[in-house]
Amino acid sequence: MFRSLSHQRRRRLLVSIAVVTTVGTGALPAATASAQGPAAKEPAGTFSATAAAQIAALQKVKARQSSTIKKLSSDLSVPLMAATDSSIAATLPRLGSVRGSSRDMKTVDISATVTPALLDSIRSLGGRVGYASAAAHSIRATVPLNAVGTLAAAKGVTRIRSAAQAMTSSVEPRPTPTKAEREARVKAAMERALSQAAQAGTIVSEGDVTHAANAARDRRRVTGVGVKVCALSDGVDSLAASQAAGELPAVDVLPGQAGQGDEGTAMLEIVHDLAPGASLGFATAFTSDASFAENIRALRSQARCDIIVDDVIYFNESSFQDGPIAQAVNDVTADGAMYFSSAGNEGSVLSGTSANYEGDFADSGQTVGKFVGTAHDFDPGPGVQVYEPVSYDGFLFATPAILQWANPLGAASDDYDLYLLDSEGNLVGFSQDVQDGTQDPLEILGVIGADLRLAVVKYSGQARYLQLSTLRGRYRDGAGLKAFVTPGITRGHSAAADAFSVAAAPAAEGIGEIQPGDPTGPSGPFPGVFTTSQQPEVFSSDGPRRMFFAADGSPAPQTRQKPDITAADGVRTSLADFDPFFGTSAAAPHAAAIAALVKSGNPRADTAFVRTAFRATALDLAPRGVDPRTGYGLLRADRVLAYTGATPQPWVVIGQASIVSTSDGDAILEPGESAQLTVPVTNSGDFLATGVSVTLTPSVAGASVTPRSRTIGKVPVGQSRSATFTLTIPPTWELGRPVELSARVTFVGTLSPTTGVLSVPVGVLAPEVVFRYAGPALPIPDDDIAGASVTIPVSGVGRAGALAVSVDGTECTTAEGATTVGIDHTWVGDLTATVTAPDGTTAVVFSGSGGSGNNLCQVRFADGAGRAFSTATSADAPFTGSWAPESVLSSTLTGVANGDWTVTVVDGAGGDSGTLRSVSLGLRSWVTG
Repeated sequence: MFRSLSHQRRRRLLVSIAVVTTVGTGALPAATASAQGPAAKEPAGTFSATAAAQIAALQKVKARQSSTIKKLSSDLSVPLMAATDSSIAATLPRLGSVRGSSRDMKTVDISATVTPALLDSIRSLGGRVGYASAAAHSIRATVPLNAVGTLAAAKGVTRIRSAAQAMTSSVEPRPTPTKAEREARVKAAMERALSQAAQAGTIVSEGDVTHAANAARDRRRVTGVGVKVCALSDGVDSLAASQAAGELPAVDVLPGQAGQGDEGTAMLEIVHDLAPGASLGFATAFTSDASFAENIRALRSQARCDIIVDDVIYFNESSFQDGPIAQAVNDVTADGAMYFSSAGNEGSVLSGTSANYEGDFADSGQTVGKFVGTAHDFDPGPGVQVYEPVSYDGFLFATPAILQWANPLGAASDDYDLYLLDSEGNLVGFSQDVQDGTQDPLEILGVIGADLRLAVVKYSGQARYLQLSTLRGRYRDGAGLKAFVTPGITRGHSAAADAFSVAAAPAAEGIGEIQPGDPTGPSGPFPGVFTTSQQPEVFSSDGPRRMFFAADGSPAPQTRQKPDITAADGVRTSLADFDPFFGTSAAAPHAAAIAALVKSGNPRADTAFVRTAFRATALDLAPRGVDPRTGYGLLRADRVLAYTGATPQPWVVIGQASIVSTSDGDAILEPGESAQLTVPVTNSGDFLATGVSVTLTPSVAGASVTPRSRTIGKVPVGQSRSATFTLTIPPTWELGRPVELSARVTFVGTLSPTTGVLSVPVGVLAPEVVFRYAGPALPIPDDDIAGASVTIPVSGVGRAGALAVSVDGTECTTAEGATTVGIDHTWVGDLTATVTAPDGTTAVVFSGSGGSGNNLCQVRFADGAGRAFSTATSADAPFTGSWAPESVLSSTLTGVANGDWTVTVVDGAGGDSGTLRSVSLGLRSWVTG
């Protein structure tokens, strides 16, 4: 049964959850009011003496910053200066952010030339490095506040700012869960999955029916075959549980990029419900903004994803220029991928739920104290109003207020500041970074509380077009102030020119009221299909997106129609936290799945083809025509496929070759012998495969295959057929060196040909030889990418055909700090272990599994083991026995095994510690039969 949320439950929920999901351990600076007696209300429209004095005090601090301190964002520089100057806090009685300790830990993003020396410097100052990318010139680290000044002065450092934060576009974003909460959720999901699997029932998104995707699949016989759809979100914690329940097939997760959370799992379930034949992939977007951009590119270049979908916005993404994340989107779309992104849940002018203002800077004439510049006048008429009243009723956590203006990224020469004040004229939030030609045109602060107002001050420079948005807040009249709103709150990579920005409309029962004063959300047609009478979600973000600059910062004014299209939300998934799943987070994967159906039936379809089809067939919602809230309208899969046509495609893929016999009568190929091979092919497509043939080509000289090609003929859907070949290798062939054959399968159909690589072993595996680490126990650094690494020399093996990684120990226990286990660590779920071969090839042994369980002891990771370690929970601690690894370990056996191997264990979360003590490698070399 679909579960709706009552108004009462919704209000209870909204006062108990975080409005923003943060990345890292930092949080938006928000008001911390100290106890004060009653005071006069702030006069409407102009600065009071109280407001003037406090803003002047902050600007005085800004004016006396050194060149080094100017590299810091103001939420770092002002508290740092206040730590040694008590007068700063004394003049700002309601500004709690200036009263912290200089020893407080801050999560920061450092823009710099990334070198080992700089990373070592961070650690020597008491910091931890969570992420570093030389290519992106970016480091995410957690450091003491009193260290940021020293780091700012370090060679190659150009900027240090509080860690960029992000949120997904679920209507019910939650605070980053504690590790205990996360483990409990995953455990409960697995218990539900096992129960669900026993009942042989799965949960299907109502969007499958309302988009008429089920009817389109039945009529057109296309299922997404031949298309790979990949998602980026927070994480896929319950992926194993979803697979156990039959909700998801195999998912290609980028190594070490599973993330934390389950919104990614929910998105993948939606894609699979509508396009069950599509292959799936995933990577987290939540390590940092730089990592997000890298993962977008990796999903295309490494995982070969055809369609990519995300539901994440970083608060520092530019509205007026394609920034680093949008540039990554541009790269993958230029390479042929389609990209879908949620438009956001930040409201619209048409729905009366907006907190967005855009316009040219207007000089109010209001200067205060020693202001260098003047305040902006929000009132377009003859009156003067230096405030924008902001409502964020009933929430306990800060939402971001973001100010941007029309300067290029990294070249802001006009300096604007942002202030948040209460009704008595006290500053309760500020953002006043220095912009003197090398910084971004961006100010961000946190908003929390009632009866607040925002003020924009031009500190220096020219009047520019600006945007002031409060994500998930509302601009509403109150306390003698009028709210001024304009459309266009959608931003960032979702507004990239070739991306599909997706708005939301409910599939079934509505969500109700989000904030007091909001209109009640509409309901959807389930079990019927969408029609032109459908109303969009009142929270769905509006456009258009006005741009001023090209990606390189050169002037390129244009207006982009965003969002592009609308799709379903308010649907069921198997995840308890996303049942129902509201928000443009749910809409984007519905749209991506419909695109997968189109591409499955039209394999050469590209972004332009799909965009044309969507525009031509979308249901036009009110107001009539293309509009800034729903774009071209609401998707219906049956209409799209009727427009594009759809031909069900066969998709024949190669299997692994097996040796039937060799010239000496056994089934072991040895140098100088010939072997008869059986090579299977399987039709995993939607239609009968005809004209199937297989061609094998040795990848190196010396080996030969006869015949070169075999004709198989017809292969029905879901069935396999085999062809036989003779492989011959010379006597000089190296024992243990596999024969790699390039395979090409042709058949009648647009998806033809498919290719693969077959590996035929030469020799038979010898008994395992074990090589152990013999050095001292090494502490595993807490929450740092450095990790603990040990070297294991290997000799006398030559080429190997099998690898096992073992964590040893003499006596297994869960005792904290135990010295008899191979790895003692509280909360094994924090750990990622990798093994690296002498030639540099790396495989992930385990990552993010095991929850709060302590210690690994007498545990063996080997390909083909019965149970994957990704399913391990704390109930399995201490972790012993045999487990399948995260990655295929044999992938490291690309060369001679002799040399130094490395096992590295990294702790990816703070608060737990441990030691790497005893590990070993088991290698099997090749011998003759």
